[in-house]
Amino acid sequence: MEPHCAPINDEAITKAQGWLSRAGLRPTRQRLALAALLMGDGRNRHVTAESLFAATRRAGDRVSLATVYNTLRAFCEAGLIQEVTVDGTRSFFDTRLDDHPHFFWEDTAELEDAPSDELEIARLPAPPAGADVARVDVVIRLRRGGAG
Repeated sequence: MEPHCAPINDEAITKAQGWLSRAGLRPTRQRLALAALLMGDGRNRHVTAESLFAATRRAGDRVSLATVYNTLRAFCEAGLIQEVTVDGTRSFFDTRLDDHPHFFWEDTAELEDAPSDELEIARLPAPPAGADVARVDVVIRLRRGGAG
């Protein structure tokens, strides 16, 4: 899976600087490059650490995979992106922060937003005593079928 990331240009760097500044993150060279790829054109996207690493390589930037992982974690902690876990071994990072469901295509390992207005959850099980529901993540797993 190859993410469609924003090109790294002066406008993307300027947007990335503002994005990092609003979150109180120091704009290191690596953070700026990754933020520009993620948010430089203002579009929302879903990436894995590996796909973002590949995008940095295509952009000509030399950032290690470990740095990509650490930076994505820092972006999550700062509230800039959210992690969407689709199974025990695969996580995506989503730049769209509102609560919304996702489609996960099993055959291509791609994650995309599902229409929120079509989702209805009538009732949740009561949480255990002393607990509150923090959020509900909905990942709808899809595989390509027949002509359907």
